[in-house]
Amino acid sequence: MGNARVVGVPAKSRLNAVPATVTDRKVTVYIMGKAHEVPAEATIMGAIEYAGHQIIRGAGCREGYCGACATIYRLPGDYKIRTGLACTTLVVDGMTLAQFPSIPAEKPVYDIEQLQPNVSAIQQTFPSVFRCVACNTCTRSCPQDIQVMDYVQAAKRGDIAAVKDLSFYCVSCGLCMLRCPAEITQPLVAMLAKRLYGRHLRKESAELTERVQAVESGAYDARYAELMSMSKEALSERYFARDIE
Repeated sequence: MGNARVVGVPAKSRLNAVPATVTDRKVTVYIMGKAHEVPAEATIMGAIEYAGHQIIRGAGCREGYCGACATIYRLPGDYKIRTGLACTTLVVDGMTLAQFPSIPAEKPVYDIEQLQPNVSAIQQTFPSVFRCVACNTCTRSCPQDIQVMDYVQAAKRGDIAAVKDLSFYCVSCGLCMLRCPAEITQPLVAMLAKRLYGRHLRKESAELTERVQAVESGAYDARYAELMSMSKEALSERYFARDIE
């Protein structure tokens, strides 16, 4: 995330934000097949906008959290197709790139109440998981450095908790799906595991149950009503005057 300082800043502002000795240095990148000279320290997203493109889709948080800016690229003299998020990947001279603001994936419809937190849920909703050949292409494609193949193998075993833990940092960019030879929709498998865990396997919290009961009983209604009646200025004053541990 160290390059997030240049993400999302208009071109003129970005150039003013860094030393001239840095911003004066340019590299050539090929965006959707056309060459552009861009600042050498720019992210892919910054370079795209510097080149004059308006990103309408394919940009969300601009900080590496939402996964909306999936990008594939090649580097000079390198046969590999590389993957990354446009908002956190720096440009390289001679880079050729293309963005995928949305990667198609059919989303199965299921009732979480009717599914059991075991391998049967995976079999019913994502049978493609069992086509996995353990090539590890998904892991190598992941911009979050997630061990994607490992959680796919856990899904094949029906280890829902392991899938949930291993996929925790998934941003659903879809780059693993794009590269998978078995055409597995890994982020959707991870999402199912998280839902199954939350519904069937999570530990009960006595404190949470107590607080929910208090809310439902109306214990805070008077306080809510007071806050709703306050002006924006009064709310701001109340907020900044609060006790902070």
